[in-house]
Amino acid sequence: MGHDPSTPGAAQAAAVDFTEVQQRPAFKELRKRHRSFVFPMAAAFLLWYFLYVLLADYAHEFMSTPVFGHVNIGLILGLAQFVSTFGITMWYVSYANKRLDPIAEELRNDLEEQAPEVFHEGGSK
Repeated sequence: MGHDPSTPGAAQAAAVDFTEVQQRPAFKELRKRHRSFVFPMAAAFLLWYFLYVLLADYAHEFMSTPVFGHVNIGLILGLAQFVSTFGITMWYVSYANKRLDPIAEELRNDLEEQAPEVFHEGGSK
């Protein structure tokens, strides 16, 4: 499973220096934008999730407070976990479409122009 230079296309793959690509300002900006969304959002969601778990475990009276009929605060907060997951997903897709994808597409186009044989086997696409 290692790198075998006798494999067809192995010499072509060396045409792209991915270490150099990582040093490009566009790549650094892409990584910065991605991390500036993902890390804070992951931390916020984990805090929200652990708050829910702790409330469910240690605040039984609060979580069992009826809101209407047989629906209580615990049920509402549990369903809010699902809603927030979908909300975060939709927010990320929108963010990626507007702020990440244009930079990623620019990088991909540059790499494809630099070494088309690496990205398009047999010259077909």
